[in-house]
Amino acid sequence: MSGRHRLIERYSPGQRTNHWLIALTFVLLALSGLALFHPAMFWLTSLFGGGPWTRILHPFVGVFMFLCFALFAARMWRHNSMDRRDAEWLKRGRDVIYNREDRLPEVGRYNAGQKLLYFVLIVCMVGLLLSGFVIWRQYFSFYFPIEIIRAASVLHAVCGLVMICAIIVHIYAAIWVKGSLGAMVRGTVTWGWAWKHHRAWFREVRKQPLGK
Repeated sequence: MSGRHRLIERYSPGQRTNHWLIALTFVLLALSGLALFHPAMFWLTSLFGGGPWTRILHPFVGVFMFLCFALFAARMWRHNSMDRRDAEWLKRGRDVIYNREDRLPEVGRYNAGQKLLYFVLIVCMVGLLLSGFVIWRQYFSFYFPIEIIRAASVLHAVCGLVMICAIIVHIYAAIWVKGSLGAMVRGTVTWGWAWKHHRAWFREVRKQPLGK
C-alpha cells in the first residue's frame, strides 16, 4: 500500500464514542433550549413529551453533556496549547479561506482555528453549567435572589447562542475539509491527508526528522 493510502489512527474508539455522545446531547439540548427560550419555538417540546418533560430533561441532559465534554477536553488539552505557528496561521486568514495550505505554517494535531473553537466551547460549557445551576428551579434557584437568576438566564442564553454558532462552524469545517468527518467516524486518516492538513502532527506520529 502506498504512503498516500496508508492509514494513521487519529481518534481512538473511546474518543469517537465520547464525541458522538457530546454531539447527540448537544442536539437534544439545542432543541429543548430553543423550545424553552421563546414561545414561538415551544412546539419543539413535542419532541420531548411536552413542556414539563422538556423542562425536566433539559438540565439533566446538560449535566451529562458537560461531563462527557470535560472528559474529552481533558484528553485533548495538551494538543490545544497555542504556539508561534498558530499565531502565524491566524495572520494568514486569507490563505486559510482560499485553501492555500502550501502557504501556511506546518500544523500540529489541531490548527489555530480548531484550538480557538476548543477554548470557546470550554468557556461556553462552563458558563452554561454555572448559570444552569442558578436557574434550575427544582433544586437550586431558591438559593439565589431574583436579580442573580435573571442575570444567569441572560448568560445561559448568550452562551447557548454562541455555542450553537460555534458548532455550526465546526460542522461546516468538518464537511469543507474532506476526510475530517470520516476521521471521527472511522478513527483513521490517510498519510496523504495528515501530510497535507496536519504535517507537524504527521511528523510527530511517524517520528520523521525534518526535511524528509
